[in-house]
Amino acid sequence: MIYTSTLPDWLAQVAARETHIAIIGLGYVGLPLALLFAEERFRVTGLDIDAEKVATLNDGRSYIHRIEPEHIAAAKKAGFRATTDFAALQECDAILICVPTPLHPDHTPDMSFVTSTVEALAPHTRAGQLVVLESTTWPGTTDELVVPMIERLGRNGLRVLRNDDSDDSLEGLMVSFSPEREDPGNLITPRREIPKVIGGVDTRATRAAAALYGAIFNRTVAMSSPAAAEMTKLLENIYRCVNIALVNELKQLCLAMNIDIWEVIDAASTKPFGFQAFYPGPGIGGHCIPVDPFYLSWRAKQFNQPTRFIELAGEVNEAMPAFVVHTAERALGREGKSLAGAKVLVLGIAYKRDVDDLRESPALTIFELLERAGASVSYNDPFFDEVGVGRKYTLKRHSTPLDRVGEFDCVLLVTDHSIYDYEALVEDSKLFVDTRNATRGMVSEKIVRC
Repeated sequence: MIYTSTLPDWLAQVAARETHIAIIGLGYVGLPLALLFAEERFRVTGLDIDAEKVATLNDGRSYIHRIEPEHIAAAKKAGFRATTDFAALQECDAILICVPTPLHPDHTPDMSFVTSTVEALAPHTRAGQLVVLESTTWPGTTDELVVPMIERLGRNGLRVLRNDDSDDSLEGLMVSFSPEREDPGNLITPRREIPKVIGGVDTRATRAAAALYGAIFNRTVAMSSPAAAEMTKLLENIYRCVNIALVNELKQLCLAMNIDIWEVIDAASTKPFGFQAFYPGPGIGGHCIPVDPFYLSWRAKQFNQPTRFIELAGEVNEAMPAFVVHTAERALGREGKSLAGAKVLVLGIAYKRDVDDLRESPALTIFELLERAGASVSYNDPFFDEVGVGRKYTLKRHSTPLDRVGEFDCVLLVTDHSIYDYEALVEDSKLFVDTRNATRGMVSEKIVRC
């Protein structure tokens, strides 16, 4: 193993594809990233605390939809292996952290995955390595949390390189932040075409990270600091959160006024400037959009800066599952039935169409609210034969076959998977509540749109 001592040597090693890369966290962000590097002939070691995931990958199998076993096999042929042993990091030149950053129940950041990861990796770091945090987080995390922990827990007084060092020597550790921009289910934009934002603690870290990511992404965007890169990620997702909240609120008004919000959005989209279409739904899901506004508002309070607009958007979106359940309750009432005791089938439990991802799915909240109201709730989702226990849910249910749709008092469409035959589902159902406009153009007294 050759350890580089200068930045030019480090960059040359990347160009020669001799850099050994470790990726910590082999989920929806880390595993695709590992495969991209393996495709470019880098040696990649994947690290995860989930021994079952590690065993699955080392057996050449996959646990993520659209990542096929042949993708894993190709990566293994290029030298990829997975492990739970953090000691493997000593051999690596770059360490990329892709772990969750969820919220506590009180909407404050849960940084436990980041802190436990840094605690585990710090004793295995060495001079000349690059450490990159990819997890979405509050501005200041890299400088104020990650760097001090590494310097406190690292071996032999290892320090993080800063810009007061003027030469190209790597007598310390390089640290950067580069936010993930993964979009599960996106079949249009190749991952390589998504520009990679990078903010290093010093210029050497930025240049090293830009070279590394430049090997797999067509464009890198250098920022002035980790905090600027961290804020960039939050802006991207809060922008979406705010606009989704706007159309979610307008949807409720349009329903009251008997106006089709989808028709309105389509018409507004014909304007060639000044408008971008966002669409309403039963709530927002995924790791980023439901979480990021609260990360920023929590951080803003430390600077005595109000974020009323952002917090309101988060509140509007969080209230959508309750609106959906209330709509179903009123629809059942018009049929002379009560939600308490009603049999309800939730169609689609993933957070978005055609993905096997439950993170922050509004369907989980809707499921809980329906049960709390006394309904007997089942679900169908082609991507989940069964759903057990997660951080925020306890379902322990199996997917209900669609040939049983007629047994339910209400079929509630939450996630509009493309595999569903909506005409047949409406025909077979007694009451069909559509939160995704999947039945647009269909005429039936059974359909209730919300």
